[in-house]
Amino acid sequence: MGNPVHRAEVAALWGVERVPDKPGKAAVEMFEAAADGEIKALWIACTNPAQSMPRQSLVRAALRRAEFVVVQEAFARTATAAFADLLLPATTWGEKLGTVTNSERRISRVRAAVAPRGLARHDWQIGVQFARALEQRLGAGQPSLFPYDTTDGRAGAEAIWNEHRESTRGRDLDITGLSWSVLDERGPQQWPYPEGASSGRARLYEDGIFPTADGRARFAAQSFQPLAEAPDARHPFSLNTGRLRDQWHGMSRTGLSGRLFAHEPEPQLQMHPQDMQRLLLQGGDLVHLTSRRGAIVVPVRADEQLARDQLFLAMHWGGESLGGRSAKGQALAGVNALTSAARCPQSLQPELKHAAVKVLKAQMPWRCLGMAWLPAEGALQTRDALAALMSEFDFASCVLFSNPVSLADAATARTGVQFRAAAYEAPAAAALQRVTQLLGLDDPRALRYVDTRRQCSRTLRLVQRADHSVLDAFALYGDASAGPWLGELLKGELSTQPFGRMLLASGAKAPGAGRAASPQVCACMNVNADAITQHLKAHRVQSEDERLQGLRTALGCGTGCGSCIPALRQMVREVESQPLRAAA
Repeated sequence: MGNPVHRAEVAALWGVERVPDKPGKAAVEMFEAAADGEIKALWIACTNPAQSMPRQSLVRAALRRAEFVVVQEAFARTATAAFADLLLPATTWGEKLGTVTNSERRISRVRAAVAPRGLARHDWQIGVQFARALEQRLGAGQPSLFPYDTTDGRAGAEAIWNEHRESTRGRDLDITGLSWSVLDERGPQQWPYPEGASSGRARLYEDGIFPTADGRARFAAQSFQPLAEAPDARHPFSLNTGRLRDQWHGMSRTGLSGRLFAHEPEPQLQMHPQDMQRLLLQGGDLVHLTSRRGAIVVPVRADEQLARDQLFLAMHWGGESLGGRSAKGQALAGVNALTSAARCPQSLQPELKHAAVKVLKAQMPWRCLGMAWLPAEGALQTRDALAALMSEFDFASCVLFSNPVSLADAATARTGVQFRAAAYEAPAAAALQRVTQLLGLDDPRALRYVDTRRQCSRTLRLVQRADHSVLDAFALYGDASAGPWLGELLKGELSTQPFGRMLLASGAKAPGAGRAASPQVCACMNVNADAITQHLKAHRVQSEDERLQGLRTALGCGTGCGSCIPALRQMVREVESQPLRAAA
């Protein structure tokens, strides 16, 4: 809104005298102002700042201090929803209608797949209904500035889109020649598409004329800026908080699907093996990960693809799935307890993807691991109840998992929950009793082993399947070393017959253990690494692209969402290079 001409045009379009000539506060600035008491009320729509914003201690202080917090959300389980004074149910993507524009400027019509559930309303409906109520309270006595039909979803949404269309007239993104009927009849169209045009423009500015006063392009030459927070002797590691292949943002939606945890099953800090060796760390050890703003506890695992002194922890692991309590008894807030609010002076975008941190091994002798298959109708409620217990432990994580099936067999998919915790001392018996109950292990028929002196216990529930029994749930308290092989037994729904009473044994290695399950590579088609490797070893004569296509044809991997293709290409190269290394 910096151009006075554009401000005047928008004011005329809206039927008001003027629009503000100064921009409002950016996201980080708003929360800083709310924490200082300058902003009294917050209305949060379609975002989850109590998970996604940097410097979580400040964000949560702002949410607590604000006198009134409205959260407009499609998912009631987000971290921000817990701070809401008023929670407004909003529609999600499958319930909406309107348009969407992709990165090549192509506008497509969107139609609702299902009707909104319960009291959920479209974002624009909520905004319009609130604005009309505010008009009445202000007593303007003028025709409404929001004359959109909120009772007919299509009519109101189309009217708002038509208003947006008019706001583009004469600009480089002019779409005044488009309408919903054109998009319905002719399919997606590229902008610009001005009035009188018969099609959009595939390439922008190919005539060399740009939307500036003299028609010439303006380049913004940016000088190099170092990291806002460079590693130093106290915080020697660089933490990257990028995304995972199968998850999205704060996992408010993708985190509700157990199958999407197959690629990365739980929060883990990735670290170069030599750095782990220098710090005397082994895979699965817990570490205190500390920045200048906060600290969390997380398991660590080796990753040779990282550079030395570089760490990776996915941006998705917020307080809904990764938690515990600080030395002061406060609930830990997930990965963004660590990140910095330092921001670009032009865009005001925070430098979320880097923080200088230190790593210290967490000496928590008491460990817990619980896993259980859950009834489909109550899986999320059980997950929520377990997640609510995370602050009872010094470290905890809570995630879903699923049995490995392809999309074609999705109807047979099952959902389970995994609860992992650790503490300096054995937690209160009431908290453990609640975990046991939520995992369905308070059944008198469950198998139990209790070592009171060592404060260790193991509980397992078996169910009968045809001619064999399978592990349906287990909880290990005090000593969770048997968790990896019991977890594979449970997830694979394998027969427990070969183990007998040794199911209650401790130790990281299964009694008479077989081969560990092959990791899943393609979630859509449920193709594991062993199957891919075997196929590649049998087909070595083609080019890389031909071998990749062979995998797609023979196994189906890479033919669904496509997110596994980079991993497939890497496996193609690794298998092809093996004979060369052997010859050398």
